[in-house]
Amino acid sequence: MKHQIVHTLQKYLLNPPIKLALAMSLPLPGYALLETKGRNTGKPRRTPVGDGRIGNEFWLVAEHGMKAGYVRNIERDPRVRLKLREGLRYRWHEGTAHLLPDDDPRERQRWLATQLPSSAGNARAVRLFGTQLLSIRVDLDS
Repeated sequence: MKHQIVHTLQKYLLNPPIKLALAMSLPLPGYALLETKGRNTGKPRRTPVGDGRIGNEFWLVAEHGMKAGYVRNIERDPRVRLKLREGLRYRWHEGTAHLLPDDDPRERQRWLATQLPSSAGNARAVRLFGTQLLSIRVDLDS
């Protein structure tokens, strides 16, 4: 029940303005745009995520684990793109995503908050709304 309510709120109320702002490259500290390939259609699917870039890696914790559409897309095709903020501009980066079911997502969020203080707010929201937390690492191409 919690998953359905949160999913509906995110899909129709919270994510659309964030996706629009990121698509227009408006500066939104703490956010990035994840692009996966639709597992059925093959079309690009974009989802706002917390900014978890540390060097050539990008870390995120999926709130709904394997129930999340973008996670199932990654499972089918791990090649992704991320629109990441660089100064006042955004730039697309390609990479390979890895689902990490053996990683402790709460500990990963704590670690991320020490590396990126701007991620602490996103981590709180993910813990509050999340139902099946799952860590994901994206290895960014050079």
